[in-house]
Amino acid sequence: MADSKAGKGAKGAPPKGGKDAKGAPKTATKAKQPGEGGGGRERSAGPTASAADLAAPKDYAPRLKKFYDETVRQQMIEQFGYKNALEVPVIEKIVLNMGVGEAVNDTKKVTLAAADLALIAGQKPVITHARKAIATFKVRENMPIGAKVTLRKTRMYEFLDRLVTVALPRIRDFRGLNPKSFDGRGNFAMGIKEHIIFPEINYDQVESVVGMDIIVCTTAKSDDEARALLRAFNFPFRQ
Repeated sequence: MADSKAGKGAKGAPPKGGKDAKGAPKTATKAKQPGEGGGGRERSAGPTASAADLAAPKDYAPRLKKFYDETVRQQMIEQFGYKNALEVPVIEKIVLNMGVGEAVNDTKKVTLAAADLALIAGQKPVITHARKAIATFKVRENMPIGAKVTLRKTRMYEFLDRLVTVALPRIRDFRGLNPKSFDGRGNFAMGIKEHIIFPEINYDQVESVVGMDIIVCTTAKSDDEARALLRAFNFPFRQ
């Protein structure tokens, strides 16, 4: 009877202490080989597709950025005779400013305008406030009256592409931009009466149409250089 009990103990559950008859830990199991069971989770066949997709945007460059590096830069050197490639002017930033005059009666108009500006620019704008009170226009000090956003680098070139190729051609009775709208330091300013010309805005969901100012800041030292730079980017100036 003692031998049979001992035999049952050897073949049955392992004794106390967490070890089986061979002295291995109670929880020890056979290690899975790569690709064996579990849907092949242990298999390591190199980087996955998702990892490659995440690495791809690092090499992304806007279309107009490539166009500037490959074409515009050389055109500017030939036209103005720059001795150093760093002298060639570039577009430094683009500032979008939207003033909301209806905010005097309803401050929610500013919030809606800022939301539309965020769709156009692809970047969160800043709410602008009145610096001082103007009784004639019923404007109080620190009252929200508009929104603005500054674009640089990739977002700047992407907005510039949409502006020239999509938005400006949709303006009613458009006859070209004023070639004299420069400030003498290479910066160009233009005004748009209706912000719905941008494809990001759904006309059916717009409560009120507002205008906006677009200021293109360049590193050009003169208006002629800045004008030539923007012409190279296909800005439709009037002749």
